[in-house]
Amino acid sequence: MRADRLVAILLMMQTRGRVTAAEVAKELETSVATARRDLEALSTAGVPVYPQPGRGGGWSLIGGARTDLTGLTAGEARALFLLAGPSANAVPGVKSALRKLVRALPQPFRGEAAAASDAVVIDPARWGETDRELPPVVSLLQRAVVQRNKVRLRYAKKNGERTERMVDPWGLIDKDAIWYLIAGTEHGQRTFRVDRITEAVTTDETADRPADFDLAAAWNEVVDELEQRRAATAATVLISERLLPVLRNQQGRHCVVDGPAADGRVQVQVTAPTAWMLAQQLAGWGASIEVVGPQEVRSELARIGTELLDRYAH
Repeated sequence: MRADRLVAILLMMQTRGRVTAAEVAKELETSVATARRDLEALSTAGVPVYPQPGRGGGWSLIGGARTDLTGLTAGEARALFLLAGPSANAVPGVKSALRKLVRALPQPFRGEAAAASDAVVIDPARWGETDRELPPVVSLLQRAVVQRNKVRLRYAKKNGERTERMVDPWGLIDKDAIWYLIAGTEHGQRTFRVDRITEAVTTDETADRPADFDLAAAWNEVVDELEQRRAATAATVLISERLLPVLRNQQGRHCVVDGPAADGRVQVQVTAPTAWMLAQQLAGWGASIEVVGPQEVRSELARIGTELLDRYAH
């Protein structure tokens, strides 16, 4: 990709001070003619480079000038602006920051970067809803994460118990409009639902954060643990191949295909926290599926069926 070569050439010039077309060709594995055209393209695009003719000559940046490139390739620049662009509609200041970033890129990148920043709009509000505003406590916690300040939390657990504790905020997760805080506590890493935080106060104490902490990896561990809890009970189900995609779409990772059954249907494993919850999820399928086992799930389905019969048979 030519834009990537132009970036590489520019970085070479910043590092070495002067390059020749032959050096560029060898480094980038192109022909000398291609390298020369790329160098000329940089100059034409407005990058301050100039040729020095004669023995020992080459191409240099005028006055040792440096571009504010930070090593981005063309693909990386597009990815950055595709990712950041949608946020410009929701977060004040992002759009002006993106404009400044576009101006900081070399001329060959600017058109695609600007287009990428405007390529996607994310509307977080569902139909009939007003725009969702960022909860004030999220903004406070974001600042605490960035500035490495300890935070004193008052927190309401799921069972209603209220606690107060000092935490080291490590990162925030937005999961389907529900915010979570991953933080260090005296008992180790913990995850807090932000909507259960009744009060948060930033302190002047410096927060501790492990040098090797990776927020994405930490969240994946949290998700895996929660999903294991949700998969405590498994049911073996037979379903037609035609309806299998619907069941898989409904159950997500909690539907695992075992393979074809002897009667031509497909055997799958469906999981949930309890037999009762499994029965609730599968009852709506009626005779379209057959739950082979375990018996506790079949019993719950029979009980649900009896309740429905009693209510609606007359």
